[in-house]
Amino acid sequence: QVQLVESGGGLVQAGDSLRLSCEASLRPNWPYSLGWFRQSPGKTRDFVATITRNDATYYADSVKGRFTISRENAKNTVYLQMNNLKPEDTAFYYCAALDGYCSRTACGDRRLFTYWGQGTQVSVSS
Repeated sequence: QVQLVESGGGLVQAGDSLRLSCEASLRPNWPYSLGWFRQSPGKTRDFVATITRNDATYYADSVKGRFTISRENAKNTVYLQMNNLKPEDTAFYYCAALDGYCSRTACGDRRLFTYWGQGTQVSVSS
């Protein structure tokens, strides 16, 4: 069955780091792009980062230089290394899969992602 499961969230202090993981059970040998989105109470679900099957990466301006997305294809897993966390990073983080390759605009469009995980909470205190 199609499944994406996130892990690694938690409560940390500003300046700390966290590494999120998402194990994806999807169609074998298909070039999915994998991304991370986040949503805080009363806000929309916003793009964070996406990585394609050929390792092209795209980031939201708010996380450039602090977050790094990567994938380990043998384990069908995508990671989000988050450094120098800020209180504004507090949100529920979701991993998602897009059915193929994507360029800058498409990779950041949540409407184009077909599969979604249940999410994991990241809370950053000041």
